[in-house]
Amino acid sequence: MKRHNSPRRLDCRTVILWVFLALPGLTASAGGGEESTPATLSSRGERTQWMTGKYGLMVHWIAPGPAPENGQRVYNLDQAVEAFNLNRFLADFDKTGASWLIFTVGQNTGFYASPNSALDGWAGPGHCSRRDLVKELAHEIHALGKRFIAYLPSEVKAPTQLHEPFQWNPQDQGEFQRRYTAFIREYSERLGKDLDGWWLDGSRPGDDFPSRTYDWPLWFAAARAGNPAAAVAFNDGSFSVGITQPATALQDYLAGEVELLRDGQIRLGRKLDSPLHLPESRFVGRTACQWHALVPIDCAWFHIKVGPMDPPRYSDLELFSFVRNCLDKGGAVTLNAGIYQEGHLGAETVSQLSRLSRCLPPPR
Repeated sequence: MKRHNSPRRLDCRTVILWVFLALPGLTASAGGGEESTPATLSSRGERTQWMTGKYGLMVHWIAPGPAPENGQRVYNLDQAVEAFNLNRFLADFDKTGASWLIFTVGQNTGFYASPNSALDGWAGPGHCSRRDLVKELAHEIHALGKRFIAYLPSEVKAPTQLHEPFQWNPQDQGEFQRRYTAFIREYSERLGKDLDGWWLDGSRPGDDFPSRTYDWPLWFAAARAGNPAAAVAFNDGSFSVGITQPATALQDYLAGEVELLRDGQIRLGRKLDSPLHLPESRFVGRTACQWHALVPIDCAWFHIKVGPMDPPRYSDLELFSFVRNCLDKGGAVTLNAGIYQEGHLGAETVSQLSRLSRCLPPPR
């Protein structure tokens, strides 16, 4: 993809924000009080410039994969990953008009759709596929002129078979952090400039690995080991639990997990009478964090039962209005679509996203 290195012209909003942040006593209050300065605002703004005013696609293909459209579900990791139809997926992705893809390297099953020698060394073979599906996807998405973001949890509480290999220890997660960031670093270095970002899940204030105990520089160094420009987000539940600020002021874009849209706006939290939310500008409040929302638009994140995909849950009018309102403010939106184990999307969802792409101005 062609990259432009010419100086970026500052708009009025950015200048005003810089002045505001420079006032005595004002900081970007998120994730333990790390301060955002004009310098960090500039660098992180550059890392997410490609997201501003655009939408992307996420799929939860969690190894060894979600339910298929037809036939029996495949539980053997290598068989499932080998059967993923990359060409058919890319054809569907291209029709959606999305500017980026967020793809799950793995989540909670103990299996990953990409090799990793670090994990093999601690756990032995069998947890990582022989086929490097993640690398293939990242390369092909870039060949389309689009961007690629990798998804991983930032914890391994659920897959108990990985507690010993990763040294998961709720009393002291120091060694876990060292091992898990080495695991992330290997992916970052192998994918290189084909990896434009990370969406790291599970960074919550409580539980067995509270976010206040994260060694943030260690995590960011691992995430950017192969591409210093990679944009990184940590998810603390975000909009789905009523949080509008980033998990740490150091992250580049808001994780933005959404449970439900109501009347074309984000419902903050899970109560029926929860307030509604839309972005006011590109950045989140007084931070350098790109505003971003992640919204499931057909099934509830991933396809569960063998057979047809859930239909789109929102009308064109409601979904398109929401996306347009977010993008007009400089926000970014990722739409999560269900995916079959075979590697293709629901036809109705692809059609809806194709219509969305035609009704929005062409990406700049």
